[in-house]
Amino acid sequence: MTKFLPLLAVLALAGCATSETTYLNNGEQGLAIDCSGEANSWATCYEKADASCAGTGYRIVGTDGSPAPAESDKTLGVDVGNYKNRSVVVVCK
Repeated sequence: MTKFLPLLAVLALAGCATSETTYLNNGEQGLAIDCSGEANSWATCYEKADASCAGTGYRIVGTDGSPAPAESDKTLGVDVGNYKNRSVVVVCK
């Protein structure tokens, strides 16, 4: 059982980007993509947008995310214990 604990910890920390259909104020259909968490990055959001738009390209409508902490707020130069929020809304071309 102790051999599986590190694997379970990695799987719990590993995230994946999720997307769902949304509609903009002008009636245009878009995708709301969430790539929050320590294991993801903004690149994960953009990769999910590209995959969701089937390689036709996309236009970024909006982004939202946790601000980067000040260097003085980091522990030994690393941002420890803060959950990262990242989301982007795109419209496929």
